[in-house]
Amino acid sequence: LPTVDFSRWGEIDRQPLSRIQKLSGAHLHRAWLNVPHVTQHEEADVTELEKFRASLTKEADDAGVRLTLLAFILKATAAALTHFPRFNASLDGDHLILKRYCHIGVAVDTHQGLLVPVIRDVDTQGVLQLAEALADISQRARDEQLKPDDLQGGCFTISSLGGIGGTAFTPIVNAPEVAILGVARKRVVPLWDGETFQPRSVLPLSLSYDHRAIDGAEGVRFVVYLKSLLEDIGRVLL
Repeated sequence: LPTVDFSRWGEIDRQPLSRIQKLSGAHLHRAWLNVPHVTQHEEADVTELEKFRASLTKEADDAGVRLTLLAFILKATAAALTHFPRFNASLDGDHLILKRYCHIGVAVDTHQGLLVPVIRDVDTQGVLQLAEALADISQRARDEQLKPDDLQGGCFTISSLGGIGGTAFTPIVNAPEVAILGVARKRVVPLWDGETFQPRSVLPLSLSYDHRAIDGAEGVRFVVYLKSLLEDIGRVLL
């Protein structure tokens, strides 16, 4: 883009971009230019999941962790990646590399910019372990204590903006991964149960994927399956 002297029209402040903002900006720009994105939106009724989470308050307190909804989303996403292995993959020239491990990156907002530390072997951990891992990587990201290895090896990324707000968004695929899940703010809406309207907690999900690796039907199946897991978390055990 051409350089513009904005001071011609009034007073300005010039703020340098942080090293992280420069690096992540270049990476996101390459991904947006080179990856044909499609975003599929869905909503999950997490009313029962929230009741189950509340029932685990004592166990979480005993373990010294804050059990957030994101820990359950991680667990359900790992199960969905096992069920749909093409989402746990990367493109490499003429091949789709299917990964037999499940490492999920979680976007963390820091004062220096966006970081995506990776939680290893999500599929083998329980929600209390995942809650502890989430708290650890998030704090280390904000304290600038992450190591290079903490930011590498991800298979899939989750970007959760629910703590801030929003109803839906279109997250950019974290290439060379082939998909990313965006989570917006949970809200209470009236849903028809066949006899009457009931207040239910609904969680917006936005799945962006690389259309070279994943077709539209498969994208819908993945997010609908993930929805089913969040609505009946016991299915994760199947």
